Amino acid sequence: MTEEIRASHILVKTEAEANKLFEEIKDEKSFADAAAKYSLCPSGANGGDLDYFGRGMMVKPFEDATFALEVGEISKPVQTQFGWHLILLTDKK
Repeated sequence: MTEEIRASHILVKTEAEANKLFEEIKDEKSFADAAAKYSLCPSGANGGDLDYFGRGMMVKPFEDATFALEVGEISKPVQTQFGWHLILLTDKK
């Protein structure tokens, strides 16, 4: 069976924005609330939830960063062609 993971993310335009949000979330701001308020991705309306996905379903830098996380861990800002992401790994199966 292929590994599937579930993640949430916040997409912003700049690294500076991503770094600022990373610090705020580290200091107890809710990831879901930050996603709903700041994310440029439609998933922000669901707290950034992307549901389950496997390898090959996301762009490579995003996928690599997400699969490297432990459940409950938030990534440092990750750059893709869409912008800058903060990624929260919520589950693995």
